[in-house]
Amino acid sequence: MSLPATPLSPATETQKLHRVLSLRDLIFYGIVAVTPSAPATIFGLAEVKSQGHVVVTILGAMVAMVLTAISYGRMAALYPSAGSAYSYVSRGMHPYLGFFAGWAMLLDYVFIPLFCVIYGTLSLQRAVPAMPYWVGALLFAGGITVVNLRGIRYTARANDAMLVFMFGVLICFIVLAVKYIVARHGVGGLWSTQPFYNPATFHPRDIAAATSFAALTYLGFDAVTTLAEDVKNPRRNVLLAAVIVCVFTGLFGGLLVYLAHLAWPDYATYKNVETAFIDVTGRVGGPWLFQAMAILLVVANIGAGLTSQVGAARLLFGMGRENVIPRRIFAQLHPVRNTPWINILLLGVLAFLGAQVMSYELTAELLNFGAFLGFMGVNAAVIWKFWFRPDTTRARSFLLDLLLPAAGFVFCAVIWLGLNAPAKIAGSIWLVVGVFVLAAHTKRFRQPMVMTDPSAYE
Repeated sequence: MSLPATPLSPATETQKLHRVLSLRDLIFYGIVAVTPSAPATIFGLAEVKSQGHVVVTILGAMVAMVLTAISYGRMAALYPSAGSAYSYVSRGMHPYLGFFAGWAMLLDYVFIPLFCVIYGTLSLQRAVPAMPYWVGALLFAGGITVVNLRGIRYTARANDAMLVFMFGVLICFIVLAVKYIVARHGVGGLWSTQPFYNPATFHPRDIAAATSFAALTYLGFDAVTTLAEDVKNPRRNVLLAAVIVCVFTGLFGGLLVYLAHLAWPDYATYKNVETAFIDVTGRVGGPWLFQAMAILLVVANIGAGLTSQVGAARLLFGMGRENVIPRRIFAQLHPVRNTPWINILLLGVLAFLGAQVMSYELTAELLNFGAFLGFMGVNAAVIWKFWFRPDTTRARSFLLDLLLPAAGFVFCAVIWLGLNAPAKIAGSIWLVVGVFVLAAHTKRFRQPMVMTDPSAYE
């Protein structure tokens, strides 16, 4: 069956966002979206799943993410508009395929604020055990929603302040962890191959399954591409920001979990697997660092919740602007603050309600289901657009146009295949719902999807 052609329509001035963010803003935004403490949220479970090889899982996932970040940046240079994977696959390959990439990423983006609310509340309860769970969830979901309704400049300023605090606590952890290890094992104790390879517990299948979970560390890096309409010089800055965020996250996060493993190598003795990193900080720094890390994870999840909610709202905005989902609801911008305010409110309500019924691990797995399908789609779009359908004004590059995106696709596919069955089942149900949504929108696939002319966002 041949797919319908893709007509373009001009964008109106009221549907355009404003370019106010610098490269620095975008990098800081991406680091806060991922959060420098992201490895702490997966440390315990990834360490248990990999049988002591959490460092390997962090670095392995980094390879897939850097390759995918390059693909995101190249597509953002061609299509500097809101919508991220949805826009890139739609325009790079076909709107129907783009719809499913966007639909998969929608699952990811909706669940990231939910995950932040869940894990942030769990961390808050370690610092304030008497606080009821639902109160913490309400504070998280309500707080990030209020800040984002104020506009993207307020979000960027809040990110800067939170980033300073997070780095302050994490640097204290690094210094005290080094001091703790040296005091017990000497300077030589800082150098060990066991976090990378312990022959007694190294099993490729376990490493692959744990890497699928540890990849959660990087989710949010693509949030920088959802701000392509908010950033100055998007053709250069989006690619740079995406790659820098992924490399920084992998190297800095790898250092954190390496030191945490050396300080507490027996993963079978964790008091609480979900928040094991907080207990490690208590071991190396005492009660004050324990409390500071609990607060840090609260702050980090506020930051990640802020940025991921913005990304989700803009993905909905991009799909609503194309009228894939109802334009009257999802493509509305606030007349003063220039924010997709209805989307932000809906996401805040969903995050609070979902936190009452969803578990930490299942939410994380569902995040990866949607995210890595979208990542595979973007890598495939680069291959199709640059290798099979290249611009006649430039020569094809085997390395940039085929090898790197193909490697990114394969790495992401391996991580996706390593997800547990419940996540695959729930995610597949979401995709089936997407088929019905697309069928209704296109009159049973007989009508084309109208794409907005990307030149309107230059």
